[in-house]
Amino acid sequence: MKPKIVVFDLGNVLVDFDYRDSARALAEHASASAEEIYRFLFADGWLVQYEISAISSELFYTGFCRATGYRGTREYFEHWLGHIFVPIAPMVELLEEIRARGYPTWLFSNTNDIAARCVYEDFEFFRKFTGYIYSYEIRSMKPHPPMYETLEQRSGCRGAEILYLDDRPENVAAGVARGWQGMVHHDPAQTVPAVWAILENSISART
Repeated sequence: MKPKIVVFDLGNVLVDFDYRDSARALAEHASASAEEIYRFLFADGWLVQYEISAISSELFYTGFCRATGYRGTREYFEHWLGHIFVPIAPMVELLEEIRARGYPTWLFSNTNDIAARCVYEDFEFFRKFTGYIYSYEIRSMKPHPPMYETLEQRSGCRGAEILYLDDRPENVAAGVARGWQGMVHHDPAQTVPAVWAILENSISART
């Protein structure tokens, strides 16, 4: 069955990023080291709590300041969490060509308000999705069901009507379990022809 919509994850699919760069920059204005900042934000789960709105933006920032001795501005803090993304050119080209062929495209991401806002500001391609499903809005993360249920409800599509690309196998597996056509993205050289094979209906699914 040909999909009716194409759903993209963001990080490591459409954009690259390295939060260790963020940690090094923030450490310049903190008493904690870059490694300690990285561990607090990304290994110990402080960012995850923010990405499911378990904590507010204000608490996210003030808690970071308390934990790390950060003395810089909030603007600098948000810059190094949100303006660090670099487009993956072949995947953005794929996205634009899919749109040109008339397929609605959806963004489906475990992310936070800072990152979503900054990527929207920085990249034109990001402003043209048919719809956006963010973990911080849903208060749940992939691969848990509420994200997938929300995508189905908002798009009006179910099962094999949905083609879904993500770099995390567990996230794709959760979609495939709902009957979605799923593809684990590793390399544009493999993903791009595989997507066109599905959209041109020469194969029905790829996991």
